[in-house]
Amino acid sequence: MKVKGRNIKVENVVASADLHAEIPLEKVASTLPNTEYNPEQFPGLVLRLKKMGITALVFSSGKIVCTGARNERGVREGVRGIIRELRKVKIPLKKKPDIKIQNIVASGNLNMKLNLNSLAFKLENAEYEPEQFPGLVYHLPNSNITFLLFSAGKIVCTGARSEREIKKAVETLIRTLKKVK
Repeated sequence: MKVKGRNIKVENVVASADLHAEIPLEKVASTLPNTEYNPEQFPGLVLRLKKMGITALVFSSGKIVCTGARNERGVREGVRGIIRELRKVKIPLKKKPDIKIQNIVASGNLNMKLNLNSLAFKLENAEYEPEQFPGLVYHLPNSNITFLLFSAGKIVCTGARSEREIKKAVETLIRTLKKVK
């Protein structure tokens, strides 16, 4: 996606869904080859859809967490793929799943050098400890969005729940950086 002439790329979309059915995890694990299930270590089953690049945590309650999609449409396709896999095991899913995007991670380049030491003092809600991590952590005010800013101008954005929200956040970040420079 383009934001003020900058390319911003969605790297990962994390979503949750409710399949509205009990899932017999041991049966799924023993039937499908693309699963991992070790209830002593973790209560969920890991289900991989390799062709789609999607990994899901499936819980016996019918709740799932899906990761690996590159856009909102990919999440819906991933959940449909998970449902197809579960139907192979004869698990009846009668109700349409409720899907909710929890987090979108995006990255890009602002095409400007950033003086992180200076920004750490000028930006509220900023944390910069170069001995610990080479990027500045900036929490966008009045938002759940957090940016990692790097001196070469690269950014990582996390906490958004839609691509539109990412676009608005990057625009706000650019305006803020231009103000404090």
